Amino acid sequence: MQPLDGIKVLDFTTLLPGPLAALMLAEAGAEVTKVERPEGEEIRRYVPRWGDESIQYALLNRGKKSITADLKTETDRARIEALVAEADILIEQFRPGVMARFKLDYEAVKRIKPDIIYCSITGYGQTGPNAPVAGHDLNYMAETGLLSLSFGDTANTVLPPALIADIGGGTMPAVINILLALLNRAKSGEGTYIDIAMSDTLFTFAWWAMGQGRATGDWPANGVATLTGGSPRYHIYPTRDGRFVAVAALEQKFWDTLCGLIDLDERLRDDSHNPQATIAALRAIFSNRTSEDLAALFAGQDCAANIVRTLDEAAENPHFLERGLFDFPLENDREETMPAVVMPVAPQFRGPNAEPKRAPVLGADNPARAAAYTAAPDDQAPEE
Repeated sequence: MQPLDGIKVLDFTTLLPGPLAALMLAEAGAEVTKVERPEGEEIRRYVPRWGDESIQYALLNRGKKSITADLKTETDRARIEALVAEADILIEQFRPGVMARFKLDYEAVKRIKPDIIYCSITGYGQTGPNAPVAGHDLNYMAETGLLSLSFGDTANTVLPPALIADIGGGTMPAVINILLALLNRAKSGEGTYIDIAMSDTLFTFAWWAMGQGRATGDWPANGVATLTGGSPRYHIYPTRDGRFVAVAALEQKFWDTLCGLIDLDERLRDDSHNPQATIAALRAIFSNRTSEDLAALFAGQDCAANIVRTLDEAAENPHFLERGLFDFPLENDREETMPAVVMPVAPQFRGPNAEPKRAPVLGADNPARAAAYTAAPDDQAPEE
């Protein structure tokens, strides 16, 4: 058995944070039913297409069920209430107050299912002046100061390579707290309400900068701290052939080994006096060597330096292939397969991986849910 076998989840979320959280629960054995508006969630129409569906939708909704409902109508709300009575977990991602207008807020749902675990994911949380403010990942990073630590040259700013607020601030805390709530319910028999604000957890990512600022009054600015470009020991350097070297030789033993390998001038090895001079020297050294030469130089050495790989190169890396990261197949309507989203769920908790899973066709599970409610005449049938 998987850890979440028998757990039923109602997923009212869209786009990335909530759908990925629900997917993690599904991969651990939960039955996740995605509740979509009659026309389907917006991401279904995103490109690129994979077969007849959006690859983004397919990746985030693998193995879920789908029902459609117009939450503005009493008939469809009655259908949903019947599913709430069976559910263990409800996840929603509307702005504060929207589920209350649908009469599906926590207090209303708790009257139907007293031990429900109800998780709301928003940008700024359910309370506070920013609660109703719209935004996306970049806005939350900007508002919390995390973006100010490293955004590149002011004339050529750089966007973060990952949706840190969505996944690190939304998905991960949601899953962690839902699992904690399940443990608590097993002990107390009580459900709970979980308020996840994506912006809140971004301060966790800035722990080192917050500590420095509060302890010394010297708050890190763009690109000047040890971990954001101010140190030669933690930096990215171009190579002669247009590739890059990632240096993370923070510990002295790694730094000493690296300096010896590249024959750095002894006067620059103590980088505490003039770190910018050492950065310039390393830049000159690496820019005169090819990535192939440098990869051979670093091989087998404890120097915490390596070549920056492209994503397609990383996907074919024997190390990651051997660890089975891409062994869980996703299938589309044409019976084509590709690796599913890599999950931070241990393989032993994910169950058998040989059987490909699909994202649900819009409303595919409406008929299967007919026994739980009196279906409205305009219920959608599964799309062909």
